[in-house]
Amino acid sequence: MGNVYQILADTVLTIHVLVVAFVLFGLVLVLAGNGLGWRWVNNVWFRLAHLGAIAVVVAEAWLGIVCPLTTLEIWLRSKAGVDGYAGSFVEHWLQQILYYDAPAWVFIAAYTVFGLLVVATWWWFPPRSRR
Repeated sequence: MGNVYQILADTVLTIHVLVVAFVLFGLVLVLAGNGLGWRWVNNVWFRLAHLGAIAVVVAEAWLGIVCPLTTLEIWLRSKAGVDGYAGSFVEHWLQQILYYDAPAWVFIAAYTVFGLLVVATWWWFPPRSRR
């Protein structure tokens, strides 16, 4: 059963990295896409999902809340009988990308500035619906 929990933990970690990539590259796509004339980057649903994702990150940082995906992953690893983050190849490299050490204020400032940039793109490049 421990192997199933390990696989689930690796799956949660992969989803977490994909969410982070969506937040980071979503802003890049909005900026670059508007420069290149890509209309889809201003789709209201894409923009709402992106704004919602960074809003959750900023709120978690300001409120001192640990991301639920991190909490779930740690719980699954404990159920698998794994201490820390030693594990599979995928797990090792995704964690190198996702988790890093810095004082809390660095994360709060970075997430807040990034969130403000996302909000600013709503003013610079307003979302559009198909109507």
